[in-house]
Amino acid sequence: MFMFARSRGIAYITGMQHIPEYPEFSNIHKDFKKELYPRLNNEAGGVSEFTFTGLFLFRNHYEYQLSWLPDDKLLIKGKKDGKTFYSLPMGFPNDGELRKRLLEEADYIKNLNEERADEARIWLEGLGYNVCEDRDNFDYLYLREDLATLKGKKYHKKRNQINAFLNNYSYEERPLCNDNVDDAFAVLEKWREGREDEGDYKESKEALELKDFLELNGYMIYVDGKPAAYTMGEGISKKSTYVIHIEKALGEYKGIYQFINRAYAAVLPKCYKYINREQDLGDEGLRQAKMTYRPAGFIKKYRVCTMGEVEMPFHTLNRQDVPEYAGKQ
Repeated sequence: MFMFARSRGIAYITGMQHIPEYPEFSNIHKDFKKELYPRLNNEAGGVSEFTFTGLFLFRNHYEYQLSWLPDDKLLIKGKKDGKTFYSLPMGFPNDGELRKRLLEEADYIKNLNEERADEARIWLEGLGYNVCEDRDNFDYLYLREDLATLKGKKYHKKRNQINAFLNNYSYEERPLCNDNVDDAFAVLEKWREGREDEGDYKESKEALELKDFLELNGYMIYVDGKPAAYTMGEGISKKSTYVIHIEKALGEYKGIYQFINRAYAAVLPKCYKYINREQDLGDEGLRQAKMTYRPAGFIKKYRVCTMGEVEMPFHTLNRQDVPEYAGKQ
């Protein structure tokens, strides 16, 4: 006979893992989906990392651990380059002493969205902390209609690249489903071949293995009957935005990345006004590629650290990074 417990308005089967209350932390477990999905996806801030999928897939990479703060707010603890960071998808707790404790425990606070940063800036600076734009982690935000149609002079080169693909190859488009998920695995394995850096290979593989559990959607492209590209994502920001978590293609097919980008945008439900294509992580080549699609804006993210820890803000924002200038390049 199953026994149930109830916490935070959620019913649990006894023995089911759940997120502990601060100061206790727990590694991320599959059972946490019941507490975090779709709650995180419905947060208005639209930060791409703050979905159950994003946290679960990168749980080992960042050594994520979770805890519930008072006021029903989530605390994420992670590690990068030997330093511990906290992230607060629902914002800082209301308790001033608890805020100070969190700031003292972590080396820095990561991924505050613009609204949360504005809310906290005055009291953070009063305590001696910097609130800095983290440009390398800005999410790129595009109008779905722009990516689906590529209208206008600013997308002339993209249309040429897609036309080259259309003229040179026989292709087929299919939704990614259980019947063809093995084809996506084949693309991923071939994409991995010859790479010195595996990048997000492990996370991409697990996303395919757990596609149904994570409730990810996707799309496949075939060239001459062979699997050649796939993409995967999910809805966030109360279904106003679709975030692309994974996109893999075989570079031997010229124009295929541009083609799958447009093809998937064209078949996404029209309820999605925006497409979030995540961050560039400071990679100049990736930044240039993302900017050529003329983002409508960014999901800005902020980092909190002690005064004097950095001599300049955590961003490298240039004129070409601003939408009003981007279209003039």
